[in-house]
Amino acid sequence: MELADSSVCLTYESGPAELVDFPQTDEPVHILGNAYSTFYDLDELKADILSRIWITYRKNFSPIGGTGPTTDTGWGCMLRCGQMMMAQCLVIRHLGRDWRWSKDSLNDPVYRKVLSLFQDKRTSYYSIHQIASMGVSEGKTVGSWFGPNTIAQVLKKLSVYDEWSAIVTHVAMDNTIIEDDIRTLCKNFTANRDNGQLESKSISDSSPLTAGSSLKESSWSPLLLIIPLRLGLTDINSLYFNSLKMCLSLKQSVGIIGGKPNHAHWFVGTFEDELIYLDPHTTQPVVDIGSTNTTGDESYHCCHASRMKLNHLDPSVALGFFCLTEDEFDDLCEAFRQKMVSKTPMFEIHKLRPKHWPPEAYMAAGGTSKPVYVNVDFCDTEDEFELLG
Repeated sequence: MELADSSVCLTYESGPAELVDFPQTDEPVHILGNAYSTFYDLDELKADILSRIWITYRKNFSPIGGTGPTTDTGWGCMLRCGQMMMAQCLVIRHLGRDWRWSKDSLNDPVYRKVLSLFQDKRTSYYSIHQIASMGVSEGKTVGSWFGPNTIAQVLKKLSVYDEWSAIVTHVAMDNTIIEDDIRTLCKNFTANRDNGQLESKSISDSSPLTAGSSLKESSWSPLLLIIPLRLGLTDINSLYFNSLKMCLSLKQSVGIIGGKPNHAHWFVGTFEDELIYLDPHTTQPVVDIGSTNTTGDESYHCCHASRMKLNHLDPSVALGFFCLTEDEFDDLCEAFRQKMVSKTPMFEIHKLRPKHWPPEAYMAAGGTSKPVYVNVDFCDTEDEFELLG
């Protein structure tokens, strides 16, 4: 069912998809908030796609948990899509949205550090090892397939430990965004970090982030907002097509996680009535991006994106948005109200939490604390370990 291929310029899709260049048309192509003309901007469009961090199945990595799988082929596609969404956030956070990849990019220590967080080893915060093991706290055994909500919850837990990036990950449940809750969370995260309340636990000296970590002072911590949705019963409702396309045209977009049952993709753009996506269903050998390596990152960048008709999308998805500043969050909320609220909105947005709703966990604690997940092992040993959420 799956294809093992070391090429970084081919993807594999078991259903209807196209893997060709974009035909010339008057309608622009949108890639994560950037608009391109296929008449005049084709090279820039291709460079944008090539610069996204493409994370696929890998083989021959160290066993997950010491005795577990050494490949995620056949079960890890949703986990890889979650990695790609988080990687896009880190690229924006540390390199900027306009950063472009080149064959000598590994000479940039910041890019190397970003990529190192997704290496297939226990010491990497967002590795397949940590994601699969943290999934146990969400009721998923190692080696089982995740849904969009599960990967969102796992990313929320793991991002706590990434002090270098200091990103707040908020998962909007019940199809509802509460602006005041998110503002409180992002501002309290900064205050708690400055007061030393968010110290990571059990991180060894071999962790990529233990040395030289710094964060520019700010009253707002960057936000990854993930909105899990179900947009139909068995098939996606066509009433949501325009809203989905609008999401990917917003500058705060970091894509959509979804696809078909047990077959996930990271959707990064739109073209006419199609979605543009990066496909994780290629198995590549594990690559170690060491401190002295100057090559090897080519397998994290894809020459071509695939396309799929909107009506082939499974109704279970997770929308992702990244707000580097509070102003960007304000703009995002305004865009939701102006462009996406309709007779059939995908989700609701409120400035304040409805009075009949129970408080968020952090609000019940006085609005001054953020969850701290202990017993997370980032040490590079072969002993079996367990992650507790």
